[in-house]
Parts: sequence; C-alpha cells; structure tokens
Amino acid sequence: MKEYDVIIVGSGPAGYAAGIYATRFNMKTLLVGRKPGGQVSESYRIENYPGLLTISGMDLVTKLKSHAEALGMEQIDFLEVTGIEKTEKGFNVKTEGDTTYFGRTLIFATGAKKRKLGLLNEDKFRGIGVSYCATCDGAFFKDKTVGVIGGGDSAVTSALLLSEYAKKVYLIYRREKKKMRAMPAWIEEAETNKKIEMMFKSVPKELKGEENLESVIFDQDGTPIEIKVDGLFVEIGTDPESNLAKKLDVSVNEKGYIRVNEDMSTDVPGIFAAGDVTTGSNMLAQIVTACAEGAIAAESAYKYIKKGGIS
Repeated sequence: MKEYDVIIVGSGPAGYAAGIYATRFNMKTLLVGRKPGGQVSESYRIENYPGLLTISGMDLVTKLKSHAEALGMEQIDFLEVTGIEKTEKGFNVKTEGDTTYFGRTLIFATGAKKRKLGLLNEDKFRGIGVSYCATCDGAFFKDKTVGVIGGGDSAVTSALLLSEYAKKVYLIYRREKKKMRAMPAWIEEAETNKKIEMMFKSVPKELKGEENLESVIFDQDGTPIEIKVDGLFVEIGTDPESNLAKKLDVSVNEKGYIRVNEDMSTDVPGIFAAGDVTTGSNMLAQIVTACAEGAIAAESAYKYIKKGGIS
C-alpha cells in the first residue's frame, strides 16, 4: 500500500490549491478526483480570478493541475473514492478497482453537485433536452430555442454562452429581478443581449414532450404559461458532496456542509476540508476563496503532522 502525508479527495480549485501548498511544505501528496476541475471545468468564462482578466474554466483547471503536478503532487483521475477507514495512524482510502492508499491526513475538497428541479420526466429527458452543463452541451443547440433556469452567476453565464449557439434563450427565475444572486455585471450583459429574454416570477411545473423535450409549463406569478423549447439548462444551485466525510463522523450543518474551523480543520483529528463542501462557502462561494481554503487546509495538515498526528 502506497503511503502519503496527505490525501486530497476532490479535484477542483480547492483540491489543487491544497496540492500546491502541500507539496511546497514537502509533504508526499496524492489527489484523487473523479473529474479534473469539478464544476469549474464547466464554467464558460471566469473574469474575477485575480491576475487573469478572462479565462475559461477548463483552461484555469489545466493551469492549476499542471502547477500542482510540476511541484510533485501525484494525481489519480476518473476514480471514485469508495470508502475511507480511520486507523490508529491515519486513513485508508479505497478507490474503484479495490486499490487502497494510506494517508496520515485527509483533505476533503469534494465540492458540490448540481441540484435538480425534482419534476416528473426530468430524468427521462436528461440528455435529450434537459442538461446541467451549458459548456458541455451548448453546441448541440445551434439555431434552436433553449431555456436556462436560475438566478445566480452560473445561470446567467450559461445563458450568455448559449446565446452564441441558440437563436433564442429564455433566462427564467422564480423570483423578481432585484433578488437575482448573479453579479450585476453579468445581469447587465444578459439584459443587453438581443437573443436573451428574461422571465421573472416563473416556477417550472411540468416538462412535456414525446421522445425529446418539447416544452415547459410554468407558473408565472399565478398564471400557467407554456413555452416551446428544444433544451432546458438547470442552474438552480448545488448540494454539498459530503457523504464520505459524514461516514467518518465529521460534523456537518443542517444543509450537509462540512463544519470547519478557521484553520479548515474538522471535529475529527487529521481531517480537514476546503472549498464548496464546507460551511465557509456559505460566505462567498468563489474560486478565489476555495483556493485560499485549500492553501490553509494544507498548512494545517502540515502543522498537524509536525505535532505528531493522530494520537
């Protein structure tokens, strides 16, 4: 069994930042990630990461990954962590294929998963009309009509990306405009885009179609309306990927986010967490804060080992 000072679970910005700092602390570091980049790899355009005027999500992920690996971090891509066992000296991390790795410390940087609408037929139309990734699927809707549901940054930037392909984009939000969570600059850009029509106080109620999605029925401020669409992109938030941590009795809040202290430690000795899976993301869920938390988690893991680790 290969042994490491720290094993990082999750390959988003928080995980890579932790990997960069962990290797700088001369710790033997392994990162296990199901999908390199996590949700950031699906981001259309990033314009608020310091030092980079504009960059695609995948390009930023590539830079972070290359940086960490150049410093000596090892990475295993496209494998699920299937189980973690706490031992007297650390943690046994088991992956698909029944391979086990030992880590003296753990950093959870598992991020969050896209939330579903919870409507009948949603799963039926997934991949044939319903999508959760405009970056992945936008090109399939060239010259078609699509809808985007949500009011945050991911929804508005998805609508902007889709406007480069589709002939018409509905940006649909369940509340009024002033309650949108997206950054004002993104909202302004969407408002001035002739292909985008913004719909407010609109709650999706039903997905209709035969073999493919054909229309969506909404309750618009008490009135049922139906719009014809070829595709519907769901961007209504995320839920934390904290199941592995919970199985180790790591404390989470009422929404499932891992509770962390200022040093990104959890209430289980030797386990740290960073990024969108933590309670810290409730303050400002941004790439820059995820990276900062990853760096802090790595330093804290280093200090923990220097003090003697698990007793």
